[in-house]
Amino acid sequence: MFKNYFKSTLRSLSRNKGYSLLNFFGLAIGIACAGIIFLWVEDEMNYDKTFINRDRIFQVMTNQTYDGVTRTFSSTPGPLAPALVKEMPGITSACRMGRNKSLFSVGDKAVFETGYYSDSTIFPMFTLEFREGNPSGALNEIHSVVISEKMAAQFFGNSTNIVGRNIKVDNKENYRITGVFKNLPANSTLQFDWISPFSIYASTRDWLKYWGAFAPRTFVQLSPTTDFNLVNKQLAGFLHAKDNTVTTMPILFAMKDWHLRNNFVSGKQSGGRIEFVRLFAIIAWIILIIACINFMNLATAQSGKRAREVGVRKVLGAARGSLVRQFIGEAMVMSVFSVLLGLLLMIFLLPFFNEIVEKQMGLGLKNPLHAAALIFLILFCGLMAGSYPSLYLSSFNPVFVFKGIKMKSGSAATIRKSMVVFQFTISIALIICTILVYQQVQHIKTRDLGYDKDNLLNMEVVGNMQKNFSGIRQDLINTGVVKNAALCNDESLYTSDNGTDYSWEGKDPKSVVLISYRAISPEYISTMGMHILEGRDFRPDIKSDSSNVLITESLARIMGKGSAVGKIIRSGKQPCTIIGVVKDYVYGDMYGKPDPVIFFSNTDEAGYLYIRFKQNAHPEDALARIAAIFKKDNPAYPFGYSFVDEDFDKLFKSETLVGNLSKIFAGLAILISCLGLFGLSAFTAEQRTREIGIRKVLGANTSGIVSMLSKDFLKIVLIAILIGSPIAFYFMSKWLQDFAYRINIQWWVFVLAGFAAVLIAFFTVSFQAIKAALSNPVTSLRSE
Repeated sequence: MFKNYFKSTLRSLSRNKGYSLLNFFGLAIGIACAGIIFLWVEDEMNYDKTFINRDRIFQVMTNQTYDGVTRTFSSTPGPLAPALVKEMPGITSACRMGRNKSLFSVGDKAVFETGYYSDSTIFPMFTLEFREGNPSGALNEIHSVVISEKMAAQFFGNSTNIVGRNIKVDNKENYRITGVFKNLPANSTLQFDWISPFSIYASTRDWLKYWGAFAPRTFVQLSPTTDFNLVNKQLAGFLHAKDNTVTTMPILFAMKDWHLRNNFVSGKQSGGRIEFVRLFAIIAWIILIIACINFMNLATAQSGKRAREVGVRKVLGAARGSLVRQFIGEAMVMSVFSVLLGLLLMIFLLPFFNEIVEKQMGLGLKNPLHAAALIFLILFCGLMAGSYPSLYLSSFNPVFVFKGIKMKSGSAATIRKSMVVFQFTISIALIICTILVYQQVQHIKTRDLGYDKDNLLNMEVVGNMQKNFSGIRQDLINTGVVKNAALCNDESLYTSDNGTDYSWEGKDPKSVVLISYRAISPEYISTMGMHILEGRDFRPDIKSDSSNVLITESLARIMGKGSAVGKIIRSGKQPCTIIGVVKDYVYGDMYGKPDPVIFFSNTDEAGYLYIRFKQNAHPEDALARIAAIFKKDNPAYPFGYSFVDEDFDKLFKSETLVGNLSKIFAGLAILISCLGLFGLSAFTAEQRTREIGIRKVLGANTSGIVSMLSKDFLKIVLIAILIGSPIAFYFMSKWLQDFAYRINIQWWVFVLAGFAAVLIAFFTVSFQAIKAALSNPVTSLRSE
């Protein structure tokens, strides 16, 4: 039977090569596009699944309320982890993790690597697999370190017996390597290349022993029989019971939600990346359905050519059921061909897609799940694409066929037009969404940030950079390419150390205000391009302003009416005089309103160095000169840097991804829709060959015939615009509600999308219309 279906499919393909190719490639493109998206969705859904204890591991988050607004943080008190294991039933294990980026060196090789200072319980909890060494006792020595395979290869190549060797950390102490663990998979939320004892982290942070001081992350593992909700309820008052001045509430955050549901609003989980995953999964199905609709449209459009075949089969005794099976079988064969071509397209396109989404995905055809998915795709496409054509074609009356009576095709034509409306509705909605996503991302990126992110270099302070800053800064300026340089305790783009232990005259005792803390060198404000709205900047002599501070305008407003300059603000018990007000700048949450900031003139805690290029400096030349300065002034450390504008762009990674993929998918949806429209317009022109010939003989010109053939299809597109525009408006309005700073949806976006769709449809249809209009009427009338 399959052999017969195969033969009849090949005959049909050979008779109608043009339509068949449109069918074939349209379906293959849809399958390839949907397949790539499903691979991405699978990768996103599989995050952290390599961890055996995934369903029982939780991160302890903390809900902190300031002026009635609850916010969620990942930092926790230092004593929390051991106390939970000791006092909380159901928690079998806990570990603390303090993130750090350190310089590791062996001989003349030196590399900065990110890792954690952690408790030894991290190994059994996260089931890290060791290539060398034993997890038990790996962190018993104070100066011990466990490294990843990648890090081991960097320093020791393919060498084995790495355990027991020494590696220098931050050019200070030698640490003994006590283990090598296998590299974490790319789809792991936690990424690190080394682990050292948590005691090292705690030794330089005496304040970690207090319940009101928050810094490390805390992770716990529950027993298999423990109720997660019950533990969460018991955790609510845990910190307050330890210290009645602490009102922060701990909550458990499941590992299975770390990647996809990591957004918190008012102290509760509220979506996250899962929304993008759902969106693109829906788009994948839509594109697949659009491709199948093309098949259905073109198959029913060719029904007249197969009417005689159906009539002969029925006269010879073929039942309708056997005809339905035949046409479904043909669709299945076409589906198999399309899936195979789709796989070839996926092999070709996957490297480009991987580059866009920054992943390393493969087809994984040996995976039974992927093999099952291919079979499902063949069945789904075959059944969907062949269902209506098979029922429609098998319903032909052989008497009407042989008498030459024209078959009534009103319902088929209506269905074909409805399907085209559906295709273009989706395409138009995607075009509108793509434009609005791009506008929103650009709106956030180009709004007034309160500082100048261009021509700005960011470096971690290592070695002698803090101690010798004055000399280094002068050497940098002497290069002729550097305008200024400054120190800060933390990265300017991110939320820094913060606290609520600030008071001033007139402050409401019940008001709790979270204020970020920045310890800077006097050149920081000018280097960053920030603006002093009132008062003055710090003096060059850092000690002269040791008891003075700068504040941002949002804090000045909170402090009450009148000028903030000259007011006293207390940090704990220490009084500080406000000498200037800085314009608010954007950091941390790029979509929300920034917390107020207080600036201290102090470089003791300097963690980052900012270097401002001159406007006319060439980046490559400037970097070469700056590198030479650090090689001279800080020779023990490699020159590591990042550009602030590039770091800024990385904060919009998800939104940029959505924008880029929306462009691609909108283009593909339009392409697939146009393939179907092209085929239908060709079929229409062919069906009206005699009419066109008669009209030309009677004096009709080319433009009139083109207009006649095009207007029906353009009406369909206009209907799609009327349907697709409000759908896009509804969904984009909901999406934009998540942004504190957002665009207003403008009417011209819908006009532009509609005009683009009409233009695309017109050029698609007009090609066939012009071809038909230019044909010789004598030839068409003779053949008809």
